[in-house]
Amino acid sequence: MGFLKVTNGTLITPFRYIRGGTIVIQDGIIQGVHERDIDVPGATVLDAQGKFVAPGFVDIHVHGGGGYDFMDGTEEAFLKIAELHAQYGTTSLVPTTLTAEKEDLLHTLDVYERAKLKNNRGAAFLGIHLEGPYFALSQRGAQDPRYIRNPDPAEYEEILAYSSSIVRWSAAPELTGAIKFGQRLREKGILAAIAHTDAVYADVLEAYENGYTLATHLYSAMSGVTRRNAFRYAGAIESALLLDMDVELITDGIHLPPPLLKLVYKIKGADRTALITDAMRAAGMPEGESILGSRTNGLPVLVEDGVAKLLDRSSFAGSVATTNQLIRNMVQLADVSLLDAVRMASTTPARIMGVGARKGSLVAGKDADLVIFDENINIETTIVNGQIIYDKKQIVNTLQAI
Repeated sequence: MGFLKVTNGTLITPFRYIRGGTIVIQDGIIQGVHERDIDVPGATVLDAQGKFVAPGFVDIHVHGGGGYDFMDGTEEAFLKIAELHAQYGTTSLVPTTLTAEKEDLLHTLDVYERAKLKNNRGAAFLGIHLEGPYFALSQRGAQDPRYIRNPDPAEYEEILAYSSSIVRWSAAPELTGAIKFGQRLREKGILAAIAHTDAVYADVLEAYENGYTLATHLYSAMSGVTRRNAFRYAGAIESALLLDMDVELITDGIHLPPPLLKLVYKIKGADRTALITDAMRAAGMPEGESILGSRTNGLPVLVEDGVAKLLDRSSFAGSVATTNQLIRNMVQLADVSLLDAVRMASTTPARIMGVGARKGSLVAGKDADLVIFDENINIETTIVNGQIIYDKKQIVNTLQAI
């Protein structure tokens, strides 16, 4: 593959900026991170023109984009979603399902296995995230109530045996059988997360002790302080903030207002907070009517005001955000430094998913996943495994030529 030299950029490392820095890449791996330009004979040179060069963004919770949803059950959907999000700086993502029948989940796993072998033009796949179907009906949000149920050992054991590509599974920890389920996921090395839950502190603590280490889209479809017979109980939100759990936030600027973004950052910090898009098929598309989930049996939704909603507007139905927007909002709305905002979109989610040794930071020996962007977090170039898969200037020049 030869050498690729990315030079004349402001590098964003885990702890500092390197202005006028250079990154040398060979065979998809970062060979060196330098504070100045260096001579690399025969290298292809990419001039960052003073813009920021950051580790590629890692989106650990995404459902779709570009008019496609992973639940469409086609290779085309998987590949097009990966390509769409790469245009906005995502270099790795975790395809995420919705509540569905077992057969639909198995089919999605089959398609993933085929699609990942062909995915060379988009963000890399890190494995499948099964979101549901083991949720609290009262906290279903936009999840289809027809498919919500309690954990069934016969069902989840069959699914676990069917595929080794499951890297994460979200469930409500207070359900009957959920603790045993969490223990089983931990045994399999699969990240267990609490989600769509009405749990109180005792439930979350027990779950945390039995394998659940992440709170899925904190605040969304999740219990807060409740009262039972006049007594107050901490909900899943307060429990996740109090315990040594990781949390993920949809920072599209709509799901959570600035005060809550600031609160979570103050309590959990950049090292325990991952930014996610939770994007559905309408990400990167014009507003209007859309579908959450598969085209065949998904839920009709309306995209307006920069977010997807149920038709009766009673609930959000997933975001239409892209990862560069997440970072921009944390900087502009939550007063977070660009250094920390990038960490929450790269280093932290990579660590949460167990791939921090090879992704998530500009360090020699790691995968050459990079993104170049301007002061407004507009993406100029996306590099995955040392290959330039998106270049804004090239696209603009092509359009001008046409």
